[in-house]
Amino acid sequence: MPPGQAQNSSHGDPSALDKAEARRRALAARDGLTEHERDRLAEAVRARALALPELAAAGTVMLFASFRTELDTMPIAEWVLRTGKSLCLPRVLGPRRMAAYRVTDLGADLAPGKWDIPEPREGSPEVPPGVIDLVFVPGSAFDEEGRRCGYGGGFYDNYLPLTRPGTPWVALAFEAQLVPRIDCEGHDLPVTAIVTEERVIRPG
Repeated sequence: MPPGQAQNSSHGDPSALDKAEARRRALAARDGLTEHERDRLAEAVRARALALPELAAAGTVMLFASFRTELDTMPIAEWVLRTGKSLCLPRVLGPRRMAAYRVTDLGADLAPGKWDIPEPREGSPEVPPGVIDLVFVPGSAFDEEGRRCGYGGGFYDNYLPLTRPGTPWVALAFEAQLVPRIDCEGHDLPVTAIVTEERVIRPG
């Protein structure tokens, strides 16, 4: 399903998990990975992500900073900067509101923000969503049809529609975060692809 279209509601499907249960199961599975397992699997996810044609074609890349037991995204950030692409990361502005800001030095340009997630410092140049060529999307749970369950803040649900039509929205996750089916509302947005340690899922 193309980005920007609401994903099909799965109400009435007895096999579908509501978002709270999908989030609970996926986070329990992710948190259950040992640090060694998480590091090993994260390396495989990153290798698949770096091989994406969407990344090769992108000039400006939006990436999220890792939170709790999410896979470490900083090696991807380093690669983006090293290859001469433009990098931006989100900063929370208020309830359900965030914006992207340019990052050129991971050591100097990031500081702990909301929930201690690294964010671009105040004064960093804002990057308009319309110039972003690829958005890497975080989340707690996903299903193979691209349905996504975040952490309940609604930040990406509000931000992603501001990007250009056709902009790839690519989730980075462990296989442990996949659930059979998420019961989504009509306003919930699917991702273009999900990259795990085992595969790249491209929902039809």
